Amino acid sequence: MRSITEAERRARLGRRHALADSHLASSVTEAARAVVALHGTDPASTVLSALARTSGTTPADVERALYDERSLVRVLSMRRTVFAVPLDLAAHCLVGASDTVARQQRKLLLKMLTEAGVADDVEKWLARAERIAKEAIEVAGETTSAELAQADPLLATRLQTGSGAYTATPTVASRLMTLLSAEGHVVRTRPRGGWTSTQFRWASTVSWCEIGRMPDLDAAIAEIAERWLRAYGPATLDDLQWWTGWTKTRTRAAVQGVGVEDVEIAGQPGLLLTDDVDPVDPPEPWVALLPALDPSAMGWKHRDFVLGPHRERLFDINGNAGPTAWVDGQIVGGWAQRDDGEVVVRLLQDTGAEAANRLDQRAADLTSTLGDVRLKPRARGWTDVEKSLRS
Repeated sequence: MRSITEAERRARLGRRHALADSHLASSVTEAARAVVALHGTDPASTVLSALARTSGTTPADVERALYDERSLVRVLSMRRTVFAVPLDLAAHCLVGASDTVARQQRKLLLKMLTEAGVADDVEKWLARAERIAKEAIEVAGETTSAELAQADPLLATRLQTGSGAYTATPTVASRLMTLLSAEGHVVRTRPRGGWTSTQFRWASTVSWCEIGRMPDLDAAIAEIAERWLRAYGPATLDDLQWWTGWTKTRTRAAVQGVGVEDVEIAGQPGLLLTDDVDPVDPPEPWVALLPALDPSAMGWKHRDFVLGPHRERLFDINGNAGPTAWVDGQIVGGWAQRDDGEVVVRLLQDTGAEAANRLDQRAADLTSTLGDVRLKPRARGWTDVEKSLRS
């Protein structure tokens, strides 16, 4: 059994994740493909992750891929997270990962409707609300949840989530869009405002893009597993299960549908695709500033080979990665944007003067790219490094 060192795993990351200068992606869509999918819950992360993996790309280019070419589509899928996935993977994600999310979301919404006392038969009530919502979306073409809530009193019904200081009262329309997106009926389209906005419009999936024929479950999970192993392998079965949000049973079934070989990583059993077992040489030295929730920081459950001892400084209390600074496949620090727009870096280990200078240049370039845009945490909390740099 071949033993793969941490150095080789970092070499693979630099090449496969389109981060080393000579291995950058040729387009925004190829940047997403390099890491299977870009994180999409925070729209700023989607944009900055794509920019970090391409040359000469602008936020407008990412918007073009998402909203004009539609070669990327946002799906609510793995780990109940929004991802911007290449169009040819969307159907596989909906069948192979979103299905679990959809069942959970339907069960949750029915529970909320029961607690709100909207009707004796909440399933019948919800079915009617779904029909009304779908018809309203078809008429509008694209619409926001707030606009949808105005289409019918059922959709404007308020529900309650959380308790105490964390109580929220979303409309049925808002919760319904989450459910229908997991089921593949609707898709997030253009946001209101700029490229960092989270106020998305919605459209029916069939009117927005051609995701093609839905595969069967076995084919869907095998495709997801193969793409993930090609980008993130070698890795453990535990890593794949965490990233997808699958059960152990589904994870094992997915791997059985793909040609894999057993390898050893850090004394633990790992997996590689059978056509990807040859040693990989390191690329030329590289640096990168990656945004919060970037796939390269969030790609594994067991990520010590890239993160080292810096978890507490660079991740929030829920395990979400903040902005990170990288040198040759290792996370060496973090970065933040101050209120005046300046991007600044904090190194947590010695990188040598050359790498440190290159990171400072990346920070200056990112300051220029962001311009008047100000980044705020979305779906995560501030990290210790961010708080320190911003103070």
